[in-house]
Amino acid sequence: MSDIIKLLPDSVANQIAAGEVIQRPASVVKELVENAIDAGATNVQIILKEAGRTLIQVIDNGKGMTPTDARLAFERHSTSKISKAEDLFELHTMGFRGEALASICAISQVELRTCAKGAQVGTKITLNGSTCESQVPDVCPEGANFMVKNIFFNVPARRKFLKSNQVELSNIVKEFEKLALVNHNVEFTLVNNGNIMYKLLPGNFKQRIAAVWGRNIDQQLIPLNIDTSLCKITGFIGKPENARRRNYLQYFFVNGRYMRHPYFHKAIMSSYGQLIPDDEQPNYFLVFTVDPESIDVNIHPTKTEIKFENEMPIWQILAAAVKESLGRFIAVPTIDFDTEDAPNIPAYNEHTVVSAPTEGIDPTYNPFKPKRKGQGGGASTYTPDFNQKKPMTNWELLYQNFENSKQAGLDSIGTEAVTKPSAPSPSSETMASSEANLQGSLLNVDVSTPCIQVRGRYLVSPVKSGLMIIDQHRAHLRVLYDQYMANIDGKNITSQSILFPDILQLTPAQDTILSGLEPEMEKIGFNFSRLSGNDWSINAVPAGMDHIDIKDTILQVIDSAESGGASISEKVYDHIAFTVAKAAALPYGTSLNADEMDKLLSSLLKLQNPNYTPDGKTIIKLITNEQIEKMF
Repeated sequence: MSDIIKLLPDSVANQIAAGEVIQRPASVVKELVENAIDAGATNVQIILKEAGRTLIQVIDNGKGMTPTDARLAFERHSTSKISKAEDLFELHTMGFRGEALASICAISQVELRTCAKGAQVGTKITLNGSTCESQVPDVCPEGANFMVKNIFFNVPARRKFLKSNQVELSNIVKEFEKLALVNHNVEFTLVNNGNIMYKLLPGNFKQRIAAVWGRNIDQQLIPLNIDTSLCKITGFIGKPENARRRNYLQYFFVNGRYMRHPYFHKAIMSSYGQLIPDDEQPNYFLVFTVDPESIDVNIHPTKTEIKFENEMPIWQILAAAVKESLGRFIAVPTIDFDTEDAPNIPAYNEHTVVSAPTEGIDPTYNPFKPKRKGQGGGASTYTPDFNQKKPMTNWELLYQNFENSKQAGLDSIGTEAVTKPSAPSPSSETMASSEANLQGSLLNVDVSTPCIQVRGRYLVSPVKSGLMIIDQHRAHLRVLYDQYMANIDGKNITSQSILFPDILQLTPAQDTILSGLEPEMEKIGFNFSRLSGNDWSINAVPAGMDHIDIKDTILQVIDSAESGGASISEKVYDHIAFTVAKAAALPYGTSLNADEMDKLLSSLLKLQNPNYTPDGKTIIKLITNEQIEKMF
């Protein structure tokens, strides 16, 4: 038998590695900016076209590369960060694997212009899908200028599954925020399609937080600073009253690197305890400084999952530090009275004699006492007579009379119920009309018997073949979804204007998403207007969203679009209508009266597909008469 195992070409190996390292344009931005930071850059510019699909350009003023280094940098496992295995436990740089540039050039067209510090001439190198097309001398400033064009041009499947420009730009902004936050001593500029999104000047950590998310967040932070032999933790945590249900800002950094750590997150949540509601979370921006030998960064290609050697002790240190900072913030301040203009009050002791002020008061004066003839005291002629009816003093008799009146009322209601003729049964014409309205459904509701509600969750209604059980939340979701989809044609839109428009404060990433969704959301009844910065005014909402948290609903739509629950460029109306209906549907535990239950049930059964929600969950279950008989 001939040999079948072969060594893959470097171009194929690079594309396989690119699938793990480069997931979307945001990954390219992350890798190139981290390389610029490792090169000692103090000024980094990021220029995008079409959210990185067409162009991702990163310009820095770092130490640059020689012509030989520039060519070697695009080979797999070529790096200047480490030279031996032991260096993995002494990492002081963002990159170390030597895979990023090789992966980037494997799925895009790359042009690099770079000049080392002190050199007179730099170099320009052009690569196309891991193939070096040219390298020539070039006159350029010190530093590096990477231009990554047409990402995934040779991997059509990956390019096809990229999300809309708004979603991809939102992900780039999120990566940018992480990099800019931890490297607050570096000047950053982010430009998309010629529009400057960020221009961040160097500053301290708190100034950078305010520059990214607005100055109003500056007053919502509590400083945290603790230094132990195991680790040093600095940064800020949010005040309890500023906790959020959505849109919360939570960032961990260790040795200058962003990380996700659910275990440390639980330490913070446990420290807040009962200070915040269960469905809200606080903001925090915390920087850990630990010995590089005590952490392992080489776990995941994105390097955001980090293993700590002393995880449990650091958990306790973090929890104690957060509690201490909250304790200092919540501590009741001492009351400082202003005594400058206060009157001089003598000190009181047991020998002090305090006399009440005296006034000319006639103790015998009674304004309600009738005046006798010849008695002075005024010209009033009001002589009320309180003796017309003696007040009742026998309280037992009063209570007995009350009970007798109550029983008489109940007896009269019972008599009316007996003598009142019963409601006529529905005629055959009424039943025929009802069945016509329910055409397309296999269930015929017995309209002579009302629905009942069980545990604020289910509606139970008799039908000819048994009992019908309806999930009220899913039923309302289905009704709202069909209403929104029917209104998308623009002919039957019913919007409800808000008397006092709500102000929606978004992050730059969320602002990007909403800008793309605005035309589609207006077609189902929303109306927005942009204010300054990333603030929006909510002027109108779809009718029927009373008693619904509108801000939370819109944030759910943004989060759903951002997470890629459905492609925003495809089936956008279906996606938005379902998300809005899901947020606006009756929550479990809502009590309904008889009219509301009947209206919900009739609206559901008029639909073409009342049995399932848009995402395939069951709405109606039927218990047949045969099943009921078997129970007994």
